[in-house]
Amino acid sequence: MTVTDRIALDPFGADIVAESARLRALGPVVPVELPGGIPAWAPTGYDTLKDLVLDPRVSKDARLHWRLWPELQRHPSWSWMANWVGVVNMLSTYGTDHARLRKLVAPSFTHRRTEAMGPRVAALTAELLDALETESADGRVVDLRAALAHPLPMRMICELLGVPEELRPDAARLITDFMDTSDPSPEFAASVHERIGSVLGALIAYRRTHPGDDITTELIRVRDDDGDRLSDQELLHTLLLVVGAGFETTVNLIGNAVVALLTDPAQSAAVRSGAVGWEQVVDETLRVHPSIAALPLRFAVDDLKVGDVTIPAGDAIITMYAAAGLDPAHYGADAAVFDAARGAEDHMAFGIGVHRCIGAPLARLEALTALPALFSRFPGLRLAVGPEELRHVPSFIAHGWREIPVLAG
Repeated sequence: MTVTDRIALDPFGADIVAESARLRALGPVVPVELPGGIPAWAPTGYDTLKDLVLDPRVSKDARLHWRLWPELQRHPSWSWMANWVGVVNMLSTYGTDHARLRKLVAPSFTHRRTEAMGPRVAALTAELLDALETESADGRVVDLRAALAHPLPMRMICELLGVPEELRPDAARLITDFMDTSDPSPEFAASVHERIGSVLGALIAYRRTHPGDDITTELIRVRDDDGDRLSDQELLHTLLLVVGAGFETTVNLIGNAVVALLTDPAQSAAVRSGAVGWEQVVDETLRVHPSIAALPLRFAVDDLKVGDVTIPAGDAIITMYAAAGLDPAHYGADAAVFDAARGAEDHMAFGIGVHRCIGAPLARLEALTALPALFSRFPGLRLAVGPEELRHVPSFIAHGWREIPVLAG
């Protein structure tokens, strides 16, 4: 196929398994079209994606290495992408700039500091499960996403960042809309862009006058004491990345694991009995149902040869984590089947290399606290609707469910 035969990715991400298989059948790297008509290349297999992500000739800086960066403002339907690649944080920088920004945030997510958060995660989980028990009394249906999967990581990241209570609903709505790829209109993109400045700007203003023991206060000190290390724009966009990655991935991880188990009674029983461990459940969820299915964008610094295909220098690459996790060449013919006993720890759901998510240990801590506590408290937990009735979040980036209606039993 030629680049004129680009495959349009589903902006709703409605059937990622089928879409991944369709792309994989076309080759190891396929020309695709992102919402709004943005051209990119999609690696479809595990090894291809891993090689590209680790290749130093692949950048994340659109300003430096995307041939179409100057065109971004000329295509109104591309404006949503500016909110992803036009920001300046760890996710969109390359080389020394990336290393500088990562070094500022990484100390907040060390193994020691993450372990120290364990009691707080456990306390919040117990509080939310108490409320769920009350809400589900008398056989009432409860949305598990709203009751547990969303508020646990959201409250944790807001506490880490020092987000005041009155800003938390706006921050949550901002990230939900930021992840929504179903509307490429310039009006929607402009609304998200405006709220990045207003919501996170309000957080910065609050912490400047009310400093605390939190990540935002620490980054403000870095900005105010040494502007060469962190600009105003980098401060704002780094907070966007931390609040987004700090809870959106865990919301979907918890929700996807619950749905996977509740739709497979045999595996649910194996986990409840201890025959399969929760670490295995988390890893298999991340492999088959990664919280981030695809992530924009990376860019070829030089011409890149992938099999019989050449990705020209300056072209964009979309990292297809879901497709990699479902690759039968790496995980076997049943790669698309959720099997917690598989024990596949080599998934790339949190990224790899220098851009691996620094919040991955916290996400695992939250999931490994919430999931066993949930299934222990509610041994009769079950879905209140058929799996086919669950609605995917409107995104080809985020991979999760809008609601998870359950009966506590």
